[in-house]
Amino acid sequence: MQVRIYRPAQTTMQSGKGNSQAWVLEYEPIDAKKADPLMGWLGSSDMTQQIRLKFASKEEAVAYATRKGLEFEVIEPATKKPVPPKNYSDNFRFDKLEFGRF
Repeated sequence: MQVRIYRPAQTTMQSGKGNSQAWVLEYEPIDAKKADPLMGWLGSSDMTQQIRLKFASKEEAVAYATRKGLEFEVIEPATKKPVPPKNYSDNFRFDKLEFGRF
């Protein structure tokens, strides 16, 4: 079975780093999801899509996958480019030059 090991991204709704420090192991879907004819809900007979394991480090997740004989793909998190801090008062500086406003 193929699994994916990654560190989830920080949520867009908050600036904190909660739930983004742990590494996650998820199984790749085997079957495509199908719409139920009566209710229209999506579902699948593949129960491994419901499994999501969390690990404290990438090494623990890789060790678990190799111990269970799983083929795995490690997705490294993207590095964030530091943004220089900005002050609100800089918007109203006297020496700030703006072209196009008369």
